[in-house]
Amino acid sequence: MAIWPFISTFKPESQPFRMNERIQEKLSILADAAKYDVSCSSSGGKRKNENKGLGNAEGMGICHSYTEDGRCVSLLKILLTNHCIFDCAYCVSRRSNDVKRAAFTVDEVVDLTINFYRRNYIEGLFLSSGIFSSPDYTMERLVRIVKKLRTEHNFNGYIHVKTIPGASEELIAEAGLYADRLSVNIELPSELALTTLAPEKNYAEILTPMAQIRDGIIQNKEEKALFKKVPAFATAGQSTQLIVGASAETDLEIIKLTDSLYQGYGLKRVYYSGYIPVTDDARLPQVTQPPVIREHRLYQTDWLMRFYGFQADEILDPAHPHLDLEIDPKLAWALRNRHIFPVDVNTAEYEMVLRIPGVGARSAKRIIAARRFATLNMETLRQLGVVLKRAKYFLTCRGEHQPIIGELTEQQVRRQILFGAGSVRSALVTQQLDLFAQAS
Repeated sequence: MAIWPFISTFKPESQPFRMNERIQEKLSILADAAKYDVSCSSSGGKRKNENKGLGNAEGMGICHSYTEDGRCVSLLKILLTNHCIFDCAYCVSRRSNDVKRAAFTVDEVVDLTINFYRRNYIEGLFLSSGIFSSPDYTMERLVRIVKKLRTEHNFNGYIHVKTIPGASEELIAEAGLYADRLSVNIELPSELALTTLAPEKNYAEILTPMAQIRDGIIQNKEEKALFKKVPAFATAGQSTQLIVGASAETDLEIIKLTDSLYQGYGLKRVYYSGYIPVTDDARLPQVTQPPVIREHRLYQTDWLMRFYGFQADEILDPAHPHLDLEIDPKLAWALRNRHIFPVDVNTAEYEMVLRIPGVGARSAKRIIAARRFATLNMETLRQLGVVLKRAKYFLTCRGEHQPIIGELTEQQVRRQILFGAGSVRSALVTQQLDLFAQAS
C-alpha cells in the first residue's frame, strides 16, 4: 500500500502523532490486504465542510493519486480486519489461507484517519473488512467508525464503506447516513461461479442490500424535494466489483450483468479487477499474469454503455462473446457494422456522431455546436479533437471526404488503423509489455 512509506518519515521529536510498533504492523498488514479491492473512486461526493470541521468532499470530490499498477491510493484504504469466517477460493483473507492476521479497534481507525488527514497524506477513508464472528458484528463496527468520525470529530472528508453481505437492514441504513458511498462486492459474475468458488455466499445476500441502498437513495431524493432539512443518504451512490478471469464467464455475460446492475440497481460504477492468483486452489485457473488488457477493454465497454448510448447486446452477441483484445470495443463494433458508415458529420444526429470511432463525447458535442456556423472539414475535425487516424475511415464531410472503407475488407481496415497504410504486419501482440524490457 502506497500509504505505508509515509510511516517511516514520522520523526518522534517533531511529530506529535506517534504510532507504536503494533499499530504500524496492523497498518502494514491491513493496508496491503485492502489493495485487491479496486472500487475506491470517490468523485461525486458533495459533503460540505460545516461548523469548521475537518476535510471537505465538495464539488469534484477528493483528488486521486495512483500506484504503479493503477490502483487509487488517495484514501486511507484499509480493512478493519483480515480475519474472515468465509473461505472464498480467490481471496487472500480466506479462512484457510496461512497469512498473518490483524484487526483494528474502532478508535484506532478513527485516530489513523484524523491524524493522516491532518498531515495531508489522505483526503478520505475507504473502509472494508473481512467478516469476523458474523456479518452484523462486523458491520456494527464499521458503522461505529464512520459515525464517530462524523459526529465526534466533525470529519467532512469522503468516506466509502463496504457493506457486509448478510448484515441487517438497520445497520446498512445507518451506514448510509454517515458514508458518502456504500458498496457491496459481487466479486464473481455468475451464481454458478459463486457456488463453486465461494460456497458460503449467495447472490440473494448480495443483491438484497444493493436493492436497499438503491431504495434508500431514491427515497432520500424524494424527501429532499419535499422537505428543507433531510439527512443525507449515500450521496455518492453505490458501486460494486467484479473479478475477471477467476471463473469461465464470457465478456458477454459480464457486460450483461453490468448492464442489469446499472439499470436495475442504479449503481454509479461497476469496477473490474483482473484475477490475481493469491492462493493455491485447484478450482482456480492457472494464470501467469493478471488479464490487464481484458480488464481495460471491459472498462472501455462500460464507458460505452454509460456515456455513448450503447446497449450490451450491440457490443457483443452470441456470435462474438469475447471482446477483441487488439482494438477498442467501439472500433470493433464499427468494423462489424460497416454498412452504417460513412457518417456525414455535418448532418448526422448527435447519437450517431458519438458512435464514430475516434470521436469522443466532448468532440461530438463540439461538432454539433460548430456545424451550426460553418461546414466542417477534416482540418476542422482535427482541431475539435477528433482522432482522424481512426475516424477518417468512418466519416465524410458533405461529400468532400469519401473514405475507402467500402473498398476494403474488415481485416484490411483493422491493419491500416493498427499499423498504418501499407503495413505488412498482420497481428498485434496482445500481451502486456514489460516496462523494463530491453529494446529489440
